[in-house]
Amino acid sequence: MVKPTVMKKTAGLLVTLLLLSALVPVLAFAAGLNYGNITYKDGKVSGTVYTDTYSLIQSVYVNVYDQNQSLIKSVYVNSYYDQTVDGVTYRYYKFDNVSVGVYSAVYLGSYYTQLNGSVLETVYSTTYSAAISHTTTPSGGCCYGGGPIGNTVNADGSIDVTNGQVSASALKDAFDKHTVVTLKLSGEKVEIPVEGLIDAIKKDGATLVIQSDSGTYELPLSAIDFEALAKELGVDVEDLTITVSISELTGDDAQEVTDAVYELGGEQLSAAVDFSITVEGNGKEISLDTFNQYVKRTVPLTKEASKTATVVLYNPQTGELSFVPALFSDSEAQFWRQGNSVYTVAECDKTFDDISDHWAKADIELLASKLIVDGVTDTEFQPDRNITRAEFAALVVRSLGLNSVSGATYFDDVKDGDWFAGVVGAAAQAGIVDGYEDGTFRPQAEITREELAAMVVRAYEFAGGEVAISESSIAQALSKWSDADKIVWGQREVALALVTGLMNGMTSTTLETDAQATRAQSATMLKRFLSEVEFID
Repeated sequence: MVKPTVMKKTAGLLVTLLLLSALVPVLAFAAGLNYGNITYKDGKVSGTVYTDTYSLIQSVYVNVYDQNQSLIKSVYVNSYYDQTVDGVTYRYYKFDNVSVGVYSAVYLGSYYTQLNGSVLETVYSTTYSAAISHTTTPSGGCCYGGGPIGNTVNADGSIDVTNGQVSASALKDAFDKHTVVTLKLSGEKVEIPVEGLIDAIKKDGATLVIQSDSGTYELPLSAIDFEALAKELGVDVEDLTITVSISELTGDDAQEVTDAVYELGGEQLSAAVDFSITVEGNGKEISLDTFNQYVKRTVPLTKEASKTATVVLYNPQTGELSFVPALFSDSEAQFWRQGNSVYTVAECDKTFDDISDHWAKADIELLASKLIVDGVTDTEFQPDRNITRAEFAALVVRSLGLNSVSGATYFDDVKDGDWFAGVVGAAAQAGIVDGYEDGTFRPQAEITREELAAMVVRAYEFAGGEVAISESSIAQALSKWSDADKIVWGQREVALALVTGLMNGMTSTTLETDAQATRAQSATMLKRFLSEVEFID
C-alpha cells in the first residue's frame, strides 16, 4: 500500500506532468535506486535497476501506474547479478518488456522488501523527458542512497556528464537527431550503457566524442565489435556497459614518462594521459585495447610545439617511447592510433655528423626527431648504406604506429626469436609485405627500389590514402621512363608511387627499380607518405 505522505508529495508532481503530457510521454523512476539504462518505448518499460545497499533486499517489485496512479502492471524481479566497482558491490536487478498501455504520463514504482517480507517503502519519481532531462525526486524517500541519473542533452547533441554516468535515454535521444554526440565530462571517466547506442550502431558515421580537461576521444561506433564483446562476456549487446577513461598520470607514474623523454634529450610538452576503455557485462570486465581502424584523440599542450614535436606512446613494461601519427595546433595535439595506451608529447632535435651536406638531411632529421628512424650510432646515420627488407619493414610499422605481432608465423625464414619477427608479423598482418613463392620473406636481403615503392604504397593505402588508377593510367605513368621494362611485378605500385609523388626517378629518364635502396631514400619516401596522409605536419 502506498504511504499517504508519498502520495501527497507525488500529487504535486502529477500537476506538472499533466501540463507536459501533451508534449512528451513521461517515464518515472523510483528514488533510492540507480538507473543506468531504463527506457519506455512502444508501450514497454525495460532496463536495469540497482542499489548499493542491497543486503536488506530479498526481492523487488516493479510497478507501472497510469496518470491516475492506477496500477497497470506489476512484475516481481528475481533476475540479478553482482558486480564490484571501486570496492563497492552492486546487485543489478533486471526487468524486461513490461507491457503497458500508452498514457500521457507513466509512473514507475518499486517496492523494497525486507528479508521478512514486510514492505519498507514505495516511492515515485519523475523524469520529464530525455531532451529536458530534469529529474525530480520526492523528499523523504526510501532509506537507500543513490537516485536516477539525469543528463542534459543540449541543442548541438552534446550531453553534460556530471556524475560519471550517462543514461541510455539521453544517448538515444541525442543520436536520434545527431550523428556525432559529445559527452562533456566533469571528471575523467564515463559509464556508457550500450542499450542507448543500439540504433546508433546501425547509423553510418555514428561517433561518440568523450571530452574532458585532460583530452578528447573520438570513438566511431564502427570501431567496436559489440557482438563479439557481448559473446565473450555471455550477455546480450544491450546489456553491455562501456567505461571510457581519460586520466592524467600522477606521482611516480608521471615521473617515469618524464624521465623517458629526458633520456632521449627531449622536452615534454603535455601531461602523460592514459586513454583506456573497459567493457562490462554479466559481472565480468574486459579491456578494449585495439580497434579495427585508426581512432582520433587529442591532448592539450603546455607549450607551443615546433615541427619536430611528436606524440609518443609510453610502454610501462619497457619504459620505451614510440612514434604516434599526429598533427599540432597552437594549443593541442591530435593523434591517431588503433589502440589504447599512455600518451604524451615530446620535442626532440636529432641530427647526425654524416648528413650535414646530404640531400636528405632535412627528411632524416625530421624522422629521427619523431623517433621513426634511428642512427647506426648516436652520431652516424650512414645515409647511403643499403637497407634490408626487415629493416624497412620495421620503419614502416613504426611510421604507422602499429604494435609488433608476436607468435605469428607468416614466413618460413622468420622465427620467433629474430629481432625483426614482431615487425615483419605486423607488416604482414597489415598487408604491407608479401613473401616469395617459396614461402620465405628473405629478411636480410637488401630491398630494391621496386620493393620499396610497393611497401610505401601499401602503407599509404593502409593509412587511408586512396588513388584510383586504371591499366591505361599505369602504362601512361611508366611510359616516360626508359627502364620501366625492368619492373618485375610491381607496375601498379611503382605507378602509384610516381603519381602520388611518393617516388621520383633516379635521373630524368630512369627509375632504377632493380637497384638496392638506401637508408636516405627510405627515409625520404616515408616522410613523403606520412605528409601525404597527414600523419605528420
